[in-house]
Amino acid sequence: MKSLTKMLCLVDGEHYLPVTQEAIDTLNGLDHIDVAGAVFIGGTEKLRDDSEESYSEKLGIPVQFAKDKDIPYDIIVEMIRKYDIETVFDLSDEPILDYPKRFKIACKVLNEGISYEGPDFKFEPPTQYDVMKKASITILGTGKRIGKTAVSGFISRLIDKNGYEPCVIAMGRGGPEEPEIVHGEELEINAEFLLAQSKKGVHAASDHWEDALMSRILTIGCRRCGGGMAGEVFLTNMKKGAKLANEVDAKFAIFEGSGAAIPPIKTNKQITLIGANQPIENLTNYFGPYRIALGELVILTMCEEPMCSNEKIKEIEEFVSEVNPNATVISTVFRPKALDDISGKKVLFATTAPEEVKGKLVAYLEDNFDCKVIGTTAHLSNRPLLREDMEKYMDEADVMLTELKAAAVDVATKDAIEHGLEVVYCDNIPIPIDDSYPDLTESVLELVDSAIDDFNKSS
Repeated sequence: MKSLTKMLCLVDGEHYLPVTQEAIDTLNGLDHIDVAGAVFIGGTEKLRDDSEESYSEKLGIPVQFAKDKDIPYDIIVEMIRKYDIETVFDLSDEPILDYPKRFKIACKVLNEGISYEGPDFKFEPPTQYDVMKKASITILGTGKRIGKTAVSGFISRLIDKNGYEPCVIAMGRGGPEEPEIVHGEELEINAEFLLAQSKKGVHAASDHWEDALMSRILTIGCRRCGGGMAGEVFLTNMKKGAKLANEVDAKFAIFEGSGAAIPPIKTNKQITLIGANQPIENLTNYFGPYRIALGELVILTMCEEPMCSNEKIKEIEEFVSEVNPNATVISTVFRPKALDDISGKKVLFATTAPEEVKGKLVAYLEDNFDCKVIGTTAHLSNRPLLREDMEKYMDEADVMLTELKAAAVDVATKDAIEHGLEVVYCDNIPIPIDDSYPDLTESVLELVDSAIDDFNKSS
């Protein structure tokens, strides 16, 4: 016999009670639904009898009222947990609920791991396959171009350096048809190697290649297509990649999201990245709060002018603390790290960073790597403009220093080698904006230890 889905209904006092009763009866009449409770989310001042007991008796289910004029988000969550609710159905309407309030309800409901639906919509939490046989974490983000791969590389190196023996499983829009293992711990991944891969038709700037190069650990590359509002992907082979991660010689797994898409693998702990350069409404509305609430560790990136003001950083931090009060929050900036020696050399530097921060990056390179940056380009994502910028400086340069992004291999590397330049790749490392934040290294290692403890308890 098919089990019934336990449902919580959201209703309002703007509707005449017999109409609400008929709607609940209609839902209960479906062969797969058991309406287990209702929350009056507003409009109760129009009800003739404001007794929860009275309306529980009339509707034949447990009922709770909003305690004030605000939407009772916390009561919705309490009812979900109390009655083991599997889906929330919205029978309310304007003026009690508008679009922003419905998105806020959706985030609260999805964070409980269940669906939120109404007459013409349904939101479900992203798929989470429970397939891992070793401790693992997820690194997810609130959008694209916020430094997810850079942070993943930093975390991977840190975990590896401290003896946890990790591997990385990354999914990207240019990933392979079948999950691909890259032995970053064994291969000599240099410019010539990546160029050779590119000539074979491999997307050599794909995330898993970047992870292998930057972290020098085993990586598994996967693909994905599409990204839903709450992070679901339409197509991915990451489940296969996760099963492969169970088989490889690694003791810990790091799953890396793509854009705002969330890896469809159940892991022990999660890190959420927020791009402080993103529009504030994308973080505080829609499904921004859902993603923020997922992370035990929340890292803000790009926290500097002109991408983000100090006031905006504080606003984001305060919002994170409101949505996810138990999370550790660290605000950071990215700074370049050359992977080979460039001391005493004249450098042509290629980056995806905005034009406005190039000066800070150049100063950091010259101060920390004893080099002279004679030219820069911020056009790694624009091949024609990248070539134009390179032509201006290649005659003066000794080294092409480039991030492994976009056209870094098929244009920057290829053209630089043909011109006789040495090619050195560049990582971006997150650095807290001041000493008031928790130590980033310690926070990551604490999360890893917590993930391992969680895995051991559930095994």
